[in-house]
Amino acid sequence: MRRTGYFWLLIGMVALFLLPWYAIETSFWNFSWLFGSKSSFQNKSTFLHIYNNSSVIYAPLIAALLIATFFTWRLKNDVSLAKLYVGISIFSIGYIIIQAFFLDGFIHLAIDQNSDGFKYPLGLGIGGFLTCVSFLFLLTTGVSGLGKGRGDAFIIGIIGAILALVLVFVFYPVSQILVQAFTGEEQRLDIGHFFNNFLGKDIWSLACLTSSNYCGVAFNSLFLAVMTGLGTTILGLAFALVITRTNFRGKKILHILTVVPIITPPFVIGLALILLFGRTGIITDFVADTLDISKTRWVYGFTGVYIAQLLSFTPIAFLVLVGVVEGISPSMEEASQTLNANAWTTFKKVSLPLMRPGLANAFLIGFIESIADFGNPLILGGNFSVLSTDIYYSIIGSSTSTSKAGTLAIVLLCLTLSAFVIQRAWLGKKSYSTITGKGDSGKNIELSPKFSIACQSITVIWATFTFVVYSMILFGSFVKLWGYDNSFTMDHYTRSFAISFENGINFVGVAWDSYFTTLIISGIAAPLTAIVGLATAYILVRQRFAFKNSFEFMTMLSFAIPGTVIGVSYIMAFNTPPIELTGTAIILIVVFIFRNMPVGVRGGIAAMSQLDKSLDEASITLGANSFTTVRRVILPLLKPAILAALVYSFVRAITSVSAVIFLVSAEHNMATSFIVGRVENGEFGIGIAYSTVLIFTMLAVILLMQLLIGKRRLRSK
Repeated sequence: MRRTGYFWLLIGMVALFLLPWYAIETSFWNFSWLFGSKSSFQNKSTFLHIYNNSSVIYAPLIAALLIATFFTWRLKNDVSLAKLYVGISIFSIGYIIIQAFFLDGFIHLAIDQNSDGFKYPLGLGIGGFLTCVSFLFLLTTGVSGLGKGRGDAFIIGIIGAILALVLVFVFYPVSQILVQAFTGEEQRLDIGHFFNNFLGKDIWSLACLTSSNYCGVAFNSLFLAVMTGLGTTILGLAFALVITRTNFRGKKILHILTVVPIITPPFVIGLALILLFGRTGIITDFVADTLDISKTRWVYGFTGVYIAQLLSFTPIAFLVLVGVVEGISPSMEEASQTLNANAWTTFKKVSLPLMRPGLANAFLIGFIESIADFGNPLILGGNFSVLSTDIYYSIIGSSTSTSKAGTLAIVLLCLTLSAFVIQRAWLGKKSYSTITGKGDSGKNIELSPKFSIACQSITVIWATFTFVVYSMILFGSFVKLWGYDNSFTMDHYTRSFAISFENGINFVGVAWDSYFTTLIISGIAAPLTAIVGLATAYILVRQRFAFKNSFEFMTMLSFAIPGTVIGVSYIMAFNTPPIELTGTAIILIVVFIFRNMPVGVRGGIAAMSQLDKSLDEASITLGANSFTTVRRVILPLLKPAILAALVYSFVRAITSVSAVIFLVSAEHNMATSFIVGRVENGEFGIGIAYSTVLIFTMLAVILLMQLLIGKRRLRSK
């Protein structure tokens, strides 16, 4: 504990004394903040502030670090030292929060009367950030020293880090928009105004059951989410069974077609469905001419949105379930057959119950994805209103109302929380561990003939439909005007991705800047998302601590709220001090991490529920610490979950629309924002061509990820 304490105290001293406490206006790497004593107030290190007699704001933190260092050296009782770490850390973190949000302006105006127009408070810089980090981990070191979490500093450190990240980057920004629900027209607290909105007929009406009127958006969203959750789970399970439990020859093609829908901007799938099934769609025209029936607009409304969501979200269910299906122990299935059970009975009575964590998590992800989906309802919804689109129109519509948007967001959270509670109750407290430390050289049984034919039929039909939809997208990139002038052209690709070889290689196409920016930001966000998500899953499955269920729900919070709300809440939270991130690449990376993290969490929970705790115990008994156990034992068995988290987070970072459109800047423009801008200008060809390039780019990256991560080996060959 002392060695860890010294390390974080050293980090804290370096951060507090040598680094700039505030966000600097110049480049960090020119070090003018360290040596330029004549720099403006915010462009100075803490040392220069102290040297210029303006150290009053740092005095409590300096005292805290010196006291902690002194007693680490002198105090012999570890329990007393741990209590000291906890007390000093809580005081210091609380002081930094109060100073940053409430005291900064008053203190600095008193110190620096000639502020040269600077507005206080100022944004927190690298020095302030690292000082907070040092006190956070000093706190977790103290908590572990008190015997919490079995005295494991690594585990307590992970819990502390994740909790802090979730509070800062999920709870804090979301609270900014939710608090608007309780704000009246005069920007004052008004509980009555909230309940008038919350109980309105436009939210909870069931008129569609008794008349031709429409139901409220809450019931529309709930029905759509339940149907999508069931549909994606069934289709995802069928694909997972065909790929892992049958001799189907086209597994590789099927696997690719299964993953393709998640690598497409959502509105592109909607446009493809309109081109196929719209009033003037290709299939609509063919059916109308062949059967001599009138054309309809059936694709607009619940049916069209439902089909689009099945196309979009089935791959996520498949990625969660394929590892779960592979993880069923063959010995249990062989024992069932030894007792004269046939293949179908074995699957129904043994295999399927052991898949319950995967099925429950796949359904929950499908449910939440559906209820928070924005692109598909926007394109195909018609008169079928859902919560996500109503929130969007409440924010940017002709009659904006942030209080109405906040109320609808609370309704959405209520539905999500209900699904979360039902899922937990369905799983119960049963054990689903099937992977132990014992050798298992058996082979999973194949499906019964009839069930195998049924699964293969479903998957082939759905894969064929997926192929047709994506063929239309590819077709649209090579025609002049999609749906009207279908003559062949390469102009869209030439304008978007032209390369000049005069005086070297020059990327002169209009799409290159956003393309490279998107790849860089997504490449940074994806592994960070996987690390945070799987670390959270490990804590939730393997550790016991107070408020565990509340913590688990908090990790799902950003996933449950539409990207539109997330984007607006991030602007509200991070456009002003003390955390100023708008206009930077950091805010895009952060929103991707915490928007996509829940998929890593749910996939990790589903996979880790199959790993017997005896594996951890055996490793620790042999002298390994928790970090070594995770690195050498747990991670190799979580390769499917790791792949799912990496693929999903990378793809969603590239294809996200609703949150990104509020956060991009001229310097950091993302692909989807660029595509939306072109579509709004009527340049559909460029948008479709860009989407096609993104699809092939993401396919290549996914195949590379699969190659690098490899397959999980559970049994000897």
